[in-house]
Amino acid sequence: MQIYRLAEQPVFDGGDGTVLRELFHPDHDSIDVRYSLAHATLAKGEKTLLHRLKTVEVYYILAGHGKMHIEDDVQDVFPEEVVYIPAHTVQWIENVGTSDLVFLCLVDPAWKVEDEEILPS
Repeated sequence: MQIYRLAEQPVFDGGDGTVLRELFHPDHDSIDVRYSLAHATLAKGEKTLLHRLKTVEVYYILAGHGKMHIEDDVQDVFPEEVVYIPAHTVQWIENVGTSDLVFLCLVDPAWKVEDEEILPS
């Protein structure tokens, strides 16, 4: 059995404006999955950079109030909601709440730096 504790995972800059803790990634952990899972925090009033992935991404909102932008579609997101982000779509999320926006990011197949493109705003 493998148990990953959030507090034991190193914090790093996600490159898109989020503070990340990678919970697991098949390239770094001895697990038999093809996806990666990270915990993201976006401070009050902040937004991620405009970007797109070559892979599918799913956000599970844990805390806060955000506004999710996928192509021209904009929707409010709240805790216990799941957002499906198709591959190759332009996306960003902004924290419009009064506290941190906290969410899980599942990327399938697993996230790789070369699969993400930061776009001009």
